[in-house]
Amino acid sequence: MNHPENDSQYTGLTVNSGVQQPPIVNPYLTKRRRKPLPPASELVEGILKGDVTILSRAVTLVESLAPDHYALAQEVIEKCLPHSGNSRRIGITGVPGAGKSTSIDVFGLHVLRDGGKLAVLAIDPSSERTKGSILGDKTRMEKLSVHPGAFIRPSPSAGSLGGVARKTRETIVLCEAAGYNNIFVETVGVGQSETAVHSMVDFFLLIQIAGAGDELQGIKRGIMEMADGIVINKADGDNVGPAQLAQAQYRSALHLFPPTTSGWMPEVLTYSGYYELGIAEVWEMIDRYFNFVQGNGYFEAKRQQQARWWMYETIDEQLRKHFYNNERIKTMLTDCEADVLANRRSSFAAAAQVLNSYFDENNI
Repeated sequence: MNHPENDSQYTGLTVNSGVQQPPIVNPYLTKRRRKPLPPASELVEGILKGDVTILSRAVTLVESLAPDHYALAQEVIEKCLPHSGNSRRIGITGVPGAGKSTSIDVFGLHVLRDGGKLAVLAIDPSSERTKGSILGDKTRMEKLSVHPGAFIRPSPSAGSLGGVARKTRETIVLCEAAGYNNIFVETVGVGQSETAVHSMVDFFLLIQIAGAGDELQGIKRGIMEMADGIVINKADGDNVGPAQLAQAQYRSALHLFPPTTSGWMPEVLTYSGYYELGIAEVWEMIDRYFNFVQGNGYFEAKRQQQARWWMYETIDEQLRKHFYNNERIKTMLTDCEADVLANRRSSFAAAAQVLNSYFDENNI
């Protein structure tokens, strides 16, 4: 290699070797050892005392996908179950940008003024490419996040339909056992299906905004039929008129739907989350709903129906997990997938072969 600095015309000049670069990793960094998980009895004791740190660890345990965490999580849930069921579970959904997080901030403060405790389970969308989530909903609930009576837990949706985290149902049980008598479940927005959130809450609140095009086309009929209350946000300033117009349109549209199972006629209200206008009226509507369904027996019937629904959902989940974690099935799926991609076998024939093999192995 040619080194011009060694030429005779540069005699007397020296080339410095340069400054030694520091290591990329901090040499003083010591690997933190994760604290071992306490036994189920200790976790349950902390939850029942309302220890937020223990509650957070228990929720993390429930959300964990590690096989060794599953048994411990189920034991904690079973022991907390007798202390649950004593809260108002409210699902909150709406189009992106409707102001769900801001509304939860002011709704939550209104609830906490009457005493009690509030848990907010904010579901954040997971990226289909990286599988990651920002989990930044807590930053938009500035007042609730510093309130001693509030517990805010952002969780990734992890691909769940309807934007509901797979373990939100169990998290509700833990929060209720910790003494939180108001549970808000915020979904990622109107998407493929909101059936999951509807199957775990008592009241389903739909937040809409006016002036975003055809209001009746901005939401799917299935979501409208599930909603127990519809509220039009950002009804302030010059937007009061459009919000009231949207309110009238929704009220007319609701009359076209069949009667609800509960017998309750969903109400449509306007409010402003940013300026905190109409918040009390929205909560009075929710109070009227609970008084109505508790009076006609629908409240308990719905809770029982939800428990049955989640039993079957858990069975489906465990069957899928048992199937895809089978080592022989994993190998067979790889081979069958190669055959399908090479057009040597149809997708249906390959699926039938794998399923029949699984059924034979388990004597089904």
